[in-house]
Amino acid sequence: MILAFASLSEPDFGRIGVTMKSNMARRNFSLLASVLILSASLSAATHSAGRWVGTWSASPEAQVNTTGMPGAAGTSFREIVHLSAGGTAIRVVLSNEFGVGPLTIGAAQIAIGAGGNAIDASTAKTLSFGGQASVTLPAGTKMVSDPVELTVPALTNVAVSLFIPPQALQRASVHPYALQTNYTAEGNVVGAKTMGAPAESGWYFLRGIEVLSDQNAASVVALGDSITDGAASDRNKNERWPDVLARRIQADKALSGVGVLNAGINGNRILRDGEGDEGALRRFDRDVLAQAGVKYLIVLEGINDIGHIVSATSDDPASSAEDLIRALKQIVTRAHTHGIKVIGATITPYEDCKYASPTGEAMRQAINAWIRTSKELDGVADFDRIVRDPAHPTRFLPAYDSGDHLHPNTAGLRAMAEGIDLNLLKQ
Repeated sequence: MILAFASLSEPDFGRIGVTMKSNMARRNFSLLASVLILSASLSAATHSAGRWVGTWSASPEAQVNTTGMPGAAGTSFREIVHLSAGGTAIRVVLSNEFGVGPLTIGAAQIAIGAGGNAIDASTAKTLSFGGQASVTLPAGTKMVSDPVELTVPALTNVAVSLFIPPQALQRASVHPYALQTNYTAEGNVVGAKTMGAPAESGWYFLRGIEVLSDQNAASVVALGDSITDGAASDRNKNERWPDVLARRIQADKALSGVGVLNAGINGNRILRDGEGDEGALRRFDRDVLAQAGVKYLIVLEGINDIGHIVSATSDDPASSAEDLIRALKQIVTRAHTHGIKVIGATITPYEDCKYASPTGEAMRQAINAWIRTSKELDGVADFDRIVRDPAHPTRFLPAYDSGDHLHPNTAGLRAMAEGIDLNLLKQ
């Protein structure tokens, strides 16, 4: 607009019906231009004063809707999430990425949680999408809400409430292994202070939360399988290793603006898809690059690829250590292309678990050797060394074993997070 005004000459003023002396026209024009420039500068300053970063995420999977819920009748969901970084404004990311048809969200709200299914009603904010209270997501897409002013402290629980009106939904985008009690109710009750009965531990249609923070804020994505997803940790206690890492980060003044995004999926592999999920290479763009403010990536993947060799078929063949190292190199290359630093996490022990084998153990050792010595990575989180038994390095230390010899228990997950050098997130 400023450029358009700057191009006007005196005859132009005459053509638009403005009659004034030449000198006065110039003075008034200069004043108007100055006001517009000042306004634009203030707007730019306001915009540049903050940066959107991810503070929470869950990677969705495809879930066939065999029960008719959601979709058959109007259903409200109240989904509880634990933020990492805080901010002065907030927006929500919804997902129909695995839907095979459109998904309509009839109403949406966010509020600070008050425990269980309750919210602090004074903090409740109606969410809109392009100014509309209702939105339809085409199949295969996600939708970011309009921002709302809501100051949220770090490490806060918020409740996102969604109303799904009656519609035909063949497949839903869900993160099923939430380890979090969420709630459902009949009808549109998203604004209720308390809502619904406990539901299965899944996050339906909710894939992320973003906050407006300072310019130096950033986020770190934890890309992984069930170990990152929190298997063997306690429900509703936020004891996954990315949760513990988030608490460590918030205790460090130099990193307090850094959010931690959990992109773990139960059973995930690097190269192959699972029943409802996609392999890490395939979902990398969606679950890493598309996240807001990503600056760091921690990769803990490969144990399910290794374990799969005991049940490989011609339709779903086993991978070799070289295949997996090549795939990890691809993840590093793609992340570096977008300015993201990559921390490689060594694969934890798995001897005596249900799919252990000598061949698989040799693969694990080869991949870990590459992670520890690779010059392509920007850092290493040596989870294997942290949780293994020094007297028997191919097994978990008993104090860190959940009992299945595959997943670390809560103490093991905490030790993993506490073993990450935070200086890697200051580079």
